[in-house]
Amino acid sequence: MSTPNHNERPMPDQLLVDIAHYTANYSNASSEAYETARYCLMDTLGCGLLALHYPACTKLLGPIVPGTIVPSGARVPGTSYVLDPVTAAFNIGCIIRWLDYNDTWLAAEWGHPSDNLGGILAVADYKSRLNIAEGKPPLVMRDVLDAMIKAHEIQGILALENSFNRVGLDHVILVKVASTAVVTALLGGSQSDIINAVSHAWLDGHPLRTYRHSPNTGTRKSWAAGDATSRAVRLALMTLSGEMGYPSVLTTPGWGFNDVLFNGNTVSQQREFGSYVMENILFKLSYPAEFHGQTAVEAAIRLYPETIGRLEEIDHIILTTHESALRIIDKKGPLYNPADRDHCLQYMVAIGLLYGSLTADHYEDDVSLDPRIDELRSKMITAHEPSFSADYLNPDKRSIANAVQLFFVDGTSSERIEIAYPVGHRRRRHEGIPLLQHKFESSLKSHFSSEQSEAILELCQNQSELESVSVPQFMDLWTI
Repeated sequence: MSTPNHNERPMPDQLLVDIAHYTANYSNASSEAYETARYCLMDTLGCGLLALHYPACTKLLGPIVPGTIVPSGARVPGTSYVLDPVTAAFNIGCIIRWLDYNDTWLAAEWGHPSDNLGGILAVADYKSRLNIAEGKPPLVMRDVLDAMIKAHEIQGILALENSFNRVGLDHVILVKVASTAVVTALLGGSQSDIINAVSHAWLDGHPLRTYRHSPNTGTRKSWAAGDATSRAVRLALMTLSGEMGYPSVLTTPGWGFNDVLFNGNTVSQQREFGSYVMENILFKLSYPAEFHGQTAVEAAIRLYPETIGRLEEIDHIILTTHESALRIIDKKGPLYNPADRDHCLQYMVAIGLLYGSLTADHYEDDVSLDPRIDELRSKMITAHEPSFSADYLNPDKRSIANAVQLFFVDGTSSERIEIAYPVGHRRRRHEGIPLLQHKFESSLKSHFSSEQSEAILELCQNQSELESVSVPQFMDLWTI
């Protein structure tokens, strides 16, 4: 005879409790975290504006049913759309991530914590407009920065030693978890509500990384985070309507996330939640390229003056890199679309050597037809440097090192250019912030009138004024 299962409902998994307690109660973020969050807000929305120039992105935007009118709906920056918060979260998340130009976090798992802004901004605008309609005060942008700091922290801390990519899952699982926690709180949910909502985020089926890797790399990687953060909004709204949670979603033997999808490993938390991730976030300021290759592109551009006059004399090129880059962006053979090209180390380096720059336009089909690109790619040899990989995982360094060296047919070689930290790293903030501000201003002026651009710029440059302005007032500045 079989022994019946003991059907006693367990206490919530500790990780659910820790995430919910932090989200509902943490209020000790550093001033550096708030300042960095302001820069992150600027940079992230600027990336979204740039994406609106690409039809492959804009075709995905707008209401699911054309002509839908949503009372108290959320706005999508750079557009005239007013959408339900779930759809708005997808729209905002989609434009944020489209060009692979927003912030980055590298650890055992990789990702882009600013992807969470899709859900955060949509919910903050929706909740504020709903409050106003009911005679209540709206949220202010300080609330948005708070939510950004917490979402960055949840996603980033869980990424430190939990490698979802090694079991084939995409990193946007952490966008869904982090967004679910913070948007549930923004909507007025309690700590218990957050536990229940986050349990649903873990319970969901999760996307495979197929669309990020050869031979299937494609544009889904550009809207996957929008999908995740919008799903988070949906789960939060369902929970707040009274839908129950699942307390042992991670640890239930045989049926929980750990056993079913994580090879029996335990999803762990390396350090307490605080504001570490926002303080150490990596801004992608120089090049719209997969972050593991940023320093390689910078090295290639330094070599451009020496390269461009000796292209026919190059015998081979050594790209020395770290394990994560080899696993994600080391590609040979044909590249089929821009999403394929911006995740190819050799393509990015070739562009740097040939053009002395790298922009989103360099991934488009017309540029890719330049025969010199594939000729240079064929001469590239990738090599693993163990010390690069060790420093990549070192919490006190968090480097993303690459080196590039050219070898010529006459036996001579170029200088070996090695760069450990990209411009967007915390260790190069003094170089990075002026570039971030220039990138933001250029993004604004590419989309808005001078008057509208100046109004946004003036507000975003003042920390206290930005924090105190209501979310609807902020969003008004971004509509057309």
